Amino acid sequence: MSAFERPNFGSTPPVVKNLIIINVIMLLVTWVAGNVLRIDLDSVLGLYYFRSEHFRPFQIITHMFMHGGIAHLFFNMFALWMFGRVLEQVWGSKRFLLYYFVTGLGAVALHTFVNYLHISSIETAATAMLNTPSPETFSAFVTHHFPGYYNDLYEKFISHWSNNPTSPDYILQAGEYTKLLIQYQMDIPVVGASGAVFGVLLAFGMLFPNTELMLMFIPIPIKAKYFVIGYGVIELFMGVSSFQFDNVAHFAHLGGMLFGFILIKYWNRRKDIFY
Repeated sequence: MSAFERPNFGSTPPVVKNLIIINVIMLLVTWVAGNVLRIDLDSVLGLYYFRSEHFRPFQIITHMFMHGGIAHLFFNMFALWMFGRVLEQVWGSKRFLLYYFVTGLGAVALHTFVNYLHISSIETAATAMLNTPSPETFSAFVTHHFPGYYNDLYEKFISHWSNNPTSPDYILQAGEYTKLLIQYQMDIPVVGASGAVFGVLLAFGMLFPNTELMLMFIPIPIKAKYFVIGYGVIELFMGVSSFQFDNVAHFAHLGGMLFGFILIKYWNRRKDIFY
């Protein structure tokens, strides 16, 4: 289809349709496996940090077809259907499928890189804390890097340690707790097609910048280019300000948008690509 041909907004092209079907099937399979077979597929097919003992190379692909629930699946698939079908009609199925996976893998790349920087900074802080171990330094370390784990167990442990701050047993236990917390951070799996879907949003905003969108929670039309820019700014802000405190891979979303932008700019420079 020519880039200037008006897309058919009423049909669903094959790649988008099959991606949606596969994602829906995988959620059903995950539900059956968890409730009937007692197998947590998210822990098998979700993407782990590359230094986690649970990491497997196939997770780089499989996590893109796993979701954390019906709401997570619905919003991702609805966005894919709304915007992806237009892109597939304009680009063709082959190019759209390539774009989808490039942005999905780009999301993995940026998320992994940011996670690496984050875990490396924790390990550096842990080393500094363990070089001068004390109830105060351990408390500050846990409070700053793992506030969600600062529960009664750690409060009780720190309280007892404070009564005998030079005890080698408490110092050894603090080191074990620290290793355990860092391992927990590495063992958080990531699931969802959000990285690729954000790449799709970015592409729609670049190809149809002045198309007006009526958002569910904002009852006024907004041009696609402003929607994409605003969403990107929000994701960057959320990623920087709440990296440790929510369960959303904001930098994966940004990675999908970043690699989508790079790929579209590359295609625009290449005049000898016809698919």
